[in-house]
Amino acid sequence: MCGIIGVYGNNNAARVAAVGLFAEQHRGQESCGMAVGDGFLIRLHKKMGLVKEVFHNEQLSALPGNIAIGHVRYPTKGSATEFNTQPHLVETLSGPCYALASNGDIVNYAQVRKALEAEKVYFKSDNDGELLVKYIAYRLLHYQEEITDAIRHLMKDILGAYSSVLCTPTELYMFRDPYSIRPMTWGKTPEGTIIVASESCALDTLGVTDRQEVPPAGIIKVNEKGVQILENDPNLYRINKCEKHCIFEQIYFSRPDSFHFGENVYQVREKIGAALARQDEGLNPDLVVPVPDSSNFIGLGYANQSGIPLSLGLIRNHYIGRTFIKPEQTVRDESVRQKFNVLPNFFNGKRIVLIDDSIVRGTTIRKIVDLIKEAGAAEIHLRIGSPQIKHSCFYGIDTPTKHELVANRRTLDEIRDITGVDTLVHLSLRDLQSCVHCPEHYCYACFDGNYPIGVPDALNYT
Repeated sequence: MCGIIGVYGNNNAARVAAVGLFAEQHRGQESCGMAVGDGFLIRLHKKMGLVKEVFHNEQLSALPGNIAIGHVRYPTKGSATEFNTQPHLVETLSGPCYALASNGDIVNYAQVRKALEAEKVYFKSDNDGELLVKYIAYRLLHYQEEITDAIRHLMKDILGAYSSVLCTPTELYMFRDPYSIRPMTWGKTPEGTIIVASESCALDTLGVTDRQEVPPAGIIKVNEKGVQILENDPNLYRINKCEKHCIFEQIYFSRPDSFHFGENVYQVREKIGAALARQDEGLNPDLVVPVPDSSNFIGLGYANQSGIPLSLGLIRNHYIGRTFIKPEQTVRDESVRQKFNVLPNFFNGKRIVLIDDSIVRGTTIRKIVDLIKEAGAAEIHLRIGSPQIKHSCFYGIDTPTKHELVANRRTLDEIRDITGVDTLVHLSLRDLQSCVHCPEHYCYACFDGNYPIGVPDALNYT
């Protein structure tokens, strides 16, 4: 899971892109980068660290230009190194250069990379973003294609999730996989700057009022002549009968003030909470307590539906990143105690409904329950705003092996015992589907194992 930004037509493109990336920092906290075009060349700067650390005022002043693309990274494919940080830049002997940043994962990465390496294409990283830009560059140089034609061939040959921005020194391109798995929204500011981002909350921050989603299999070209929205290739679009958006974007990843896939994220989460409450008729706790922050609106929906008061008994340290997207388990474990604390004298003798969005590895919720028990809670009834996650995601979430998923190794009763709660209930898949307008347009593979694109060729997934 990552965040991308693209800016065209602003003399301070790097500063605009940095603001947009900061609004998407929740999508990746390992590293960030930016490529900026000034009409003649592309300057690239990327490092490990947060946006505010990497792109300080002095660094932004060293990135002049009116075109910028940027990226915040949460590692899925490729290790946590600067080599795997995006954007990726290709400079050719004939002069042209191209930079690309992408959100998603490629399932036939190994196959495509092997084919390109056989054509003497060299790779510096293990990152799918480099694969995409070098595939495009190869098509441009070997077949003398236009960029849009190279992207169309990419959509036929490369399978997976990708919401991508590509820039040359003079042009910006945005394109999206035929299933539109990851969010991608673009628009224009009142002053005429074109901006594309992973989430609409970044566009809000930058003053974009007129916006729309990049269509499935869509390519949008922006240059001095204006914006050109290219028609979808019908042969590509027939690959899938409909979009397959990631449902986890609505449950956890996206900020609640974002709007994508035709939904207000916060409203979907409120509906999830209400559906959980309807499953709990007869339960009579004292308080509803959400795990902040992604579960706040789920908790609000539960409280409104049940009539049980909502209380913010857990306090989150916002200077600690999201524990789920930490690259290593030991770091996740250490982060939980640093990230959460309880209100003093709040839980003593209380019967609470504890609301969380999901259980992936089970590490975070177990430590949170321990905190609440130590604070004196009489009963803890854990309610999860998603079905059990039993299958790996290969489209942009770092759950590469089933063994990492606690629901794949333990029964529900065992997980209840491990977490130490009195009762444990997950939202059913049917109830989750009732919380979105077009349930057939979503991917539920992490719950039911039905993968719309498939799984990596090199992985024996059983």
